[in-house]
Amino acid sequence: MRKIIVTCSFLLLSILGFAQQDHTYSFDLEEAISFAIDSNYTAINARRDIAMAIKKKWETTAIGLPQINSDIGYQNNLKQPVTLIPAEITGGPPGTFVPVTFGTKQNATVNATLDQLIFDGSYLVGLKAARTFLEFSENAAEKSILEIRKGVVNAYGSVLLTEELIAIFKKNKDNLEKNLFEIRKIYDNGLTEEENVEQLEITLLDVISQLNNVQRMSIIAKQMFNVSLGIDVNAKVHFEDSLDSLADENIELSFLDSSLNIEQNVDYKIAFNLTEQRALEMQLEKSRALPRLTAFLNYGASANNDTFSFLSNEQKWFQSSVLGINMSIPIYSSGFRNAKTQRAKIALAKAETNLDETIQNVQLALNTAKSNYQFAIDNYENSKKNILLAERIERKNQVKFIEGLSSSFDLRQAQTQLYQAQQQYFQSMLDVITAKANLETILNTPNLKN
Repeated sequence: MRKIIVTCSFLLLSILGFAQQDHTYSFDLEEAISFAIDSNYTAINARRDIAMAIKKKWETTAIGLPQINSDIGYQNNLKQPVTLIPAEITGGPPGTFVPVTFGTKQNATVNATLDQLIFDGSYLVGLKAARTFLEFSENAAEKSILEIRKGVVNAYGSVLLTEELIAIFKKNKDNLEKNLFEIRKIYDNGLTEEENVEQLEITLLDVISQLNNVQRMSIIAKQMFNVSLGIDVNAKVHFEDSLDSLADENIELSFLDSSLNIEQNVDYKIAFNLTEQRALEMQLEKSRALPRLTAFLNYGASANNDTFSFLSNEQKWFQSSVLGINMSIPIYSSGFRNAKTQRAKIALAKAETNLDETIQNVQLALNTAKSNYQFAIDNYENSKKNILLAERIERKNQVKFIEGLSSSFDLRQAQTQLYQAQQQYFQSMLDVITAKANLETILNTPNLKN
């Protein structure tokens, strides 16, 4: 029966595994971004970092709350210690001693202690530091989400780009095979030179090589997209958007006039958090010169007997209780505390300098992103015109070549120019999409929260 159960369980897990692997996903770009924010590996760990920061905050808070500890002890004196007392006490001769054993052979103790922190400057600073660390974790998670979004946009567009290239290379390959068939017929009839056939063969081989390469790239691009979403690398995905529609949707010239709210930039937030942490570290070192005040309440009971009868109702337990307050006052540390305070002050100055640098770098990144976005749009518009011109030139040269008015070398140049224009056209679409995503990341316009 056990073997049957184990076998059935193994088969069930195998079926579920194959079913998950064979599952087909379907996304438009926004759906893919939403899915990645929930399932991407980095996003999952970013949420865990926030959860850890929340626990760390409570851990710090709990230090100042009542702490109760209990101790239970039991001793069995296998060989009780012997004490020598003057024999005169028992009526013996002076100058001699009598061995005496004090106490019982067995004893037990029970103690409970309540500790309460009344004042500690470092504790107050620690509470602020815990809140700052939580803010840092939240900002780090926000940066991760923005980077995930940008990565998904790039990966989604790269898949669409490879699909467009595969389609156009196949079309070019079919046209070249048709032209090569016709030119071979003309060559067989002695109406053209063999070089013209060979030039077309070279062009066809180049296109086939590029087609094979982009087909391999398409597989890698789809696997990279799957990883960016946090799904199985071999899972099948249907892409609902097209490259040209996404390019048109992402042309928003108003973005070029967007102003930067530096406080919304996630890199600034993180740099500011680090400055806050350094300021708190300096406060912490200063607080170590303040007194530390604690209170405690102890309650205990002890029992003694020559036999183990501590669980008996007749056993007598002797109670004790202590209430106390302790104050620790730092007086002199030979400059140790001052040195640590000065070191923390220097670290704060460095953090403030890094914050100023971050502000300038963010502004520079914004200007660069705007420039790249403007160039991507201009390049996309130019690529539209270039591909139309390249198609016309290629058609004219093909007619001239068939009629014997131009050489195969001229035709090859026109075809190569067309193929380059095609690739630049599709690449310019992707550049528009990724350039806008990069600008949105700096401006934090998605304002994504995990």
